[in-house]
Amino acid sequence: MCKTLKALSLTIVLSACLIVSAAAKDTVTKINDLIDSTKTYDQQVVTVAGEAIGEVLERGSYSWVNIHDGTNAIGIWMKTSDADSLEYFGDYKHIGDTIQITGVFSRDCTEHGGDVDIHCSSFEIVKPGHSVADTVSQTKAIAAAVLACVALLVAYIYRKAVKKRKSID
Repeated sequence: MCKTLKALSLTIVLSACLIVSAAAKDTVTKINDLIDSTKTYDQQVVTVAGEAIGEVLERGSYSWVNIHDGTNAIGIWMKTSDADSLEYFGDYKHIGDTIQITGVFSRDCTEHGGDVDIHCSSFEIVKPGHSVADTVSQTKAIAAAVLACVALLVAYIYRKAVKKRKSID
């Protein structure tokens, strides 16, 4: 019994020492990390994810798509056929499609005049975008109405004062 207990204890201690985390490494790189460490990532294959913003800038069979991940934004050089599959782009009235891009990062792309960019080799729409219903809160509407009334009152009083001054002169 004593040998079994010692063997079990030894097994538990060794197992605890040898446990290796099985979690996959986060392969998505933040755009800000790319910008801050351009020399490290230059000409490396990277994966970034972010919201498509602005609009597609078509240049023949390839297009520019800008993405923003919450830390920064970067231009993606991708096939126009891939860019055409994007439906929503982030602006004041829309949340853009969230896409994941894998491609070669360039800190000074010779093909594009020395710009920082990523040449897309594969992409995936992670989450579709949508329109944003912009509503005005009741508090803001009341405040706007009150301020408009105050502005009209001040304009009326000013106009009366100007007329009175002209009649005196």
